Amino acid sequence: MKTFILNLILISSVVLPTPGRAAEDFVYVEQGLHTRTLAASCAACHGTNGNAVKTNAEFDATVLAGLDKAYIEQRLLDFRKGTRPATVMHRHANGLTLDEIKQLADYFSRQKPEKHTMPEPQKLKAVQDE
Repeated sequence: MKTFILNLILISSVVLPTPGRAAEDFVYVEQGLHTRTLAASCAACHGTNGNAVKTNAEFDATVLAGLDKAYIEQRLLDFRKGTRPATVMHRHANGLTLDEIKQLADYFSRQKPEKHTMPEPQKLKAVQDE
C-alpha cells in the first residue's frame, strides 16, 4: 500500500497540469510588490505604468513614464508640502512616506514612455426611412 501511494504521488506530480506564469506575474527585486501596488493607484489618472492617455482636454494628466527620478521626487514633495498647486495630488502625496516617494520616482523613471491618445469619436450618418 505504501508503494502504491508513493507511486501515485510521483505520477501525479508529473501528469497533473500546473498553472503557467506570465512575465508580469513575477515580482522583481527593483520593483517590489508594495511599489507596484502604489503605482497601480496612480494609473487611474496617469495611465498604466505612467503612460497617461492624452485627451486634448484643458488639463491632461502628466505622463510619468521615463521622467527624471529627481524631478518626480521633487514634484511629489512639493505636492506634499503644499507648495505646488493641485486638485488632488496634495492628498495623494500626503499619504506617502519619503521612502515610498523615492520608490515611486524610481519606478516611473524606469518605465518606457508610450504615446497614447484618445481615438477620434465616430461620426455616424443618420439614415431615416424614406
